[in-house]
Amino acid sequence: MKRLPQLIFAWAALIMAVGSSQSRAESNPQLAAILEPIRVKYHLPALAGAVFTQDGVVEMAAVGVRKAGTDVPVTVDDLWHLGSDTKVMTAMLAGTFVAEKKLSWDDKIISYFPELAQKVPPAMKEITIAQVLRHQAGLSENLTLWQRAFLNGSPSQQRLQAVADILEAPAYPPGAFHYANNDYILIGAILEKMGGKPWEDLMRERIFVPLHMDSAGFGGTGTVGEIDQPWPHFASGIPAPYNGPDADNPAYMGPCGSVHLSMSDWAKFLADQLQGGNGMPALLPAPIYAAIQTPPANSEYAFGWGVTQRSWAGGKALNHAGSNTMNFCVCWLAPARKFGVVVCTNQGGDDAAGKATDEAAYGLILHHLAEAGFAVP
Repeated sequence: MKRLPQLIFAWAALIMAVGSSQSRAESNPQLAAILEPIRVKYHLPALAGAVFTQDGVVEMAAVGVRKAGTDVPVTVDDLWHLGSDTKVMTAMLAGTFVAEKKLSWDDKIISYFPELAQKVPPAMKEITIAQVLRHQAGLSENLTLWQRAFLNGSPSQQRLQAVADILEAPAYPPGAFHYANNDYILIGAILEKMGGKPWEDLMRERIFVPLHMDSAGFGGTGTVGEIDQPWPHFASGIPAPYNGPDADNPAYMGPCGSVHLSMSDWAKFLADQLQGGNGMPALLPAPIYAAIQTPPANSEYAFGWGVTQRSWAGGKALNHAGSNTMNFCVCWLAPARKFGVVVCTNQGGDDAAGKATDEAAYGLILHHLAEAGFAVP
């Protein structure tokens, strides 16, 4: 690593270390009073939420139980599976290489896989890193079961093997938005080529450690057979047959959705997004955040962020939801008002879990607006 990036990362780590010395927020009864009726309404095992500013967590609470049919309560320190909210973390990982001038958002994907240059159609030779991160590369959503059947080796080896299938042919016209997990699997394989290490190791070294996200890991949560973390539940509310690291999508899908962590550690990452997006000292230079948080003119999706306008946010709002079908989470950021919220549940499905987390997120937003003296919509 060159000296300039070393200084960038060391400087950011020092900043975050100072912030991490502050005491962690305790479970807040006002937030719990917002969350519990929503949890009951949608029959969820548990519901957790936090409000944070660019300085870190302000309030957080967790209600319900780790596993339906038991009386083991969730806590504010429990770990939650983020699903596709991992994508912006992978985009940030790419940003660390941009900061080192080892990668450009405008690089052609095929330049990293010259061995495939004669095998992919012309349209695939023109797609860029930025298009892939914005889901504008025209790629298929996921590998087929047939394609997955031929993957073998470590998750990194499987990602590299998957590249040929992913680039085989465009599923949609490049340039149009089509959300695809394959986009971020492809990015993960490129970053592994550049970094010489598995995506998981690169994430730890370049994102989790400098931001002091000590609880962050990969895959499902908890010790197998033990109710020591939120247990995964299907959309029906029935507990999954097992928990632990393997209670997740296949490990090769890591870059598009395998991170788990505590709410307070998630807030550290998102506070850094607020800081960097507002031009303050952060993990990476401000232009990296501008790229990650700004969609092209014809889209509302940037690099792992949905971008929209909300009156309660005072303008631009960033959001994303994630689910591995057995957990669900959502986050919202209001850069202009320098705060955000996260909500998590240990149940999958758009119907109950998706609606509940959205409703809870808005409840936490209204609560913070009132507490901070902003006008409440």
